[in-house]
Amino acid sequence: MPTSIRQAALDKSAGPIRRMRQYAVYDWTREMPSSKRVITWAGLLIQGYAIYSLWMRSLIWPVMWPKGIFLYGSVWALYVLGIGLMNGMLTSEFVRKTELEADQIAARQIQQTLQPGKLEELPGYEVETFYKPLREVGGDYFDVIELPANRTLFALADVSGKGIPAALLAANIQALVRSIASVESTPLALAKQINKHLSRYTPSDRFATAVFIVLSRDSGELSYVNAGHNAPIVFCAGATTFLEATGPPLGLFDDDAEYETHTAVIGRGGTLLIFTDGLTDSIQGKNPENCLRDAFAETAGQTMANLKSLVDPKFNEDDVTIVLVRRILDSASSGAFVEKS
Repeated sequence: MPTSIRQAALDKSAGPIRRMRQYAVYDWTREMPSSKRVITWAGLLIQGYAIYSLWMRSLIWPVMWPKGIFLYGSVWALYVLGIGLMNGMLTSEFVRKTELEADQIAARQIQQTLQPGKLEELPGYEVETFYKPLREVGGDYFDVIELPANRTLFALADVSGKGIPAALLAANIQALVRSIASVESTPLALAKQINKHLSRYTPSDRFATAVFIVLSRDSGELSYVNAGHNAPIVFCAGATTFLEATGPPLGLFDDDAEYETHTAVIGRGGTLLIFTDGLTDSIQGKNPENCLRDAFAETAGQTMANLKSLVDPKFNEDDVTIVLVRRILDSASSGAFVEKS
């Protein structure tokens, strides 16, 4: 039976001495499996008792026993036993973490192939993306898929949890979106079918918030389903429109959850912002939505830089994904600018 590992909640705002103390005992008190942690601490205490016995000249003070060479031999054997137990457990933990790190690097490389590396040009639109996982692999997924009749699908999901389990579910969602969109590309069909799959075939504590938006490029009309996700923002001519939730998160409730399709429009010169909660949670202050509105710049190409500057490392505890779609004023222009990190 695998041993569960508890993750430490390190205080990033603590001073250097306090943070040094947190990291110094991090493995022994938080990450190691409980059995290894007990044996490691036992080895450390045995070493301490051996040093104490040598100082007191007795293994069972106040009784002065043993004496002479037997005392030094016993203390030495006790100390070697303690350091052997501790080093054995630490070495085992080091090997485990080395293997885990190798798996994470491989998973990271695979996940990078799942994210769109280079987007095709969208006539009349500019697209920028930013993706920054908290760990080697993340639970955020985004995709941009070309559809018939001058339409484009923007899909973004945020899986509960972090690390490899979340990344595996994000990869599953990516495969579902791609397969379903090739047959039935409406946001409603995507939400219903993916919710049904996750409800039936994933653990009850695993779910995902998501938003599926189909853009009709000729008219700028947006047809969308928001499955419990942070509301995307349409900013145009000083007006702000939030694409609020139209149904529950995917896989959270039963497989016949109800979803609704709503519509909105990106006017010429307008911008659509789709993001995960890692962005808003990383913004200092009580009104992150106001900060997002303030980040929209009049100068083309400056909005993404403004959004990225809002991410405060002291508050960043989740994956951050941003998809920015700008409808340019000149309909004859086209282009796509993709930025990832």
